[in-house]
Amino acid sequence: MKVGLFIDTWYPMVDGVIKVVDNYARRLVKYCDVVVFCPKTRGYSKEDDDALPYTVVRCLSVPLTALDYDLPTSALDPLFDAQIIQSGIDLVHIHSPFTVGFAGVLYAKLHGLPVVATLHSQYKQDFEKPLKLKPAVDVAMNGIMRVFNACDECWAVNGGIKELYETEYGLTAPCKVRLNATDHQPVKDIGEAARIVNETYGIPEDATVFLFVGRINFIKNIDFTVRSLARAKAMGLKNFRMLFAGKGQDEDKLAQLVKSEGLENEVVMCGLTDKPMLENLYSRAKLFLFPSLYDANSLVQIEAACQGTPTVFLEGARTAATVTAGVNAYVSKPGEENYARMIMDIMEHPQEYERISAAAKKDLYINWDDVVKDVYSDYCSFVR
Repeated sequence: MKVGLFIDTWYPMVDGVIKVVDNYARRLVKYCDVVVFCPKTRGYSKEDDDALPYTVVRCLSVPLTALDYDLPTSALDPLFDAQIIQSGIDLVHIHSPFTVGFAGVLYAKLHGLPVVATLHSQYKQDFEKPLKLKPAVDVAMNGIMRVFNACDECWAVNGGIKELYETEYGLTAPCKVRLNATDHQPVKDIGEAARIVNETYGIPEDATVFLFVGRINFIKNIDFTVRSLARAKAMGLKNFRMLFAGKGQDEDKLAQLVKSEGLENEVVMCGLTDKPMLENLYSRAKLFLFPSLYDANSLVQIEAACQGTPTVFLEGARTAATVTAGVNAYVSKPGEENYARMIMDIMEHPQEYERISAAAKKDLYINWDDVVKDVYSDYCSFVR
């Protein structure tokens, strides 16, 4: 069997969906041939592509200077179409519904191939910010839902996203839940991990560390995190550091907000880090602060759980659909004051924290090896 994975962005850009597809591809090559179809993103290297254990086929794209992403132009790239035809794929799996994903669905329909789609995102939120007007948002949503509804099966990343697509977005294709996972491993020496983080980022040994990992973009509600911590500091929270690991379009805005909230001494911008350092960061952190209402089911919350670091979500977050509040994670009521008070309350109840920390690791840490075994089994049910 040869599987085609279609995605509308790719390395050197890094986000959760890219990491999902990469982890799928790296493990699927143990069972079948894999081709990733994606755009030529800024700074990409053919040498880096060739070093991967699977085949990468890229289409032309146009840089979008105002955004982190480039716009794939697969419809204007006849060579890309020819490469899809020449690939001889038996199954299409799309991970986005835009130009590259649509090319995958179109190819599958023209050649009678099965096509699966993973529902990674809350697209309506993506459209509402730039398009403003409801009729324009409706047109955009109708366009992507035609792509998803043309698939033989859709996989939602949790029950909350499945419900959203079926009840609000108009999904009619068969849908089931397929959870995300991580390739992270628990650190072997917690003390050494803490020492490395402390030395690298100038953190006092006795400081409490909070962490965010991901795109530095206010759509992730990281400005909410800063304002909440400023309130917690005013309530008496002392000797803490808030680490932001990642890059993104709102780095300057975040730095300005940190200064205006008086948290210059507490906030550390870590930039992009490699996987071993990320594992150390998660291990060093007491809490993973993730009040995002945008994410569908972020890998970072699973990576945090791998190290026994509980996440603090906001009530109503779809990405919290896999957790149980007060059992293996924390879920705050809306509002910066409530979020700040929850952080303070967690600090005041160390025994409860230890229980929830252990449960986060036990309940929420899922490895990609196990997930991809089931993925391949599903592929086999489509390809006879």
